[in-house]
Amino acid sequence: MAVPKSKITRSRRNNRRSHDALVAGNPAECPNCGELKRPHHVCGACGHYADREVVALADEVDLDEEDAA
Repeated sequence: MAVPKSKITRSRRNNRRSHDALVAGNPAECPNCGELKRPHHVCGACGHYADREVVALADEVDLDEEDAA
């Protein structure tokens, strides 16, 4: 079984863990609808990217019990 030859100091341990921190996102405001979105991604609220509509979003579909049968 592998056993460390000597104790790892707090400094060396913490230096190794320095890259493990979580970073906060960088949301940008959509120029079309004003919702927050990820940079360089299509807006999930309106479907626009770079001032043009890329994804056509369907309106909410209201299925009644009569229509489903």
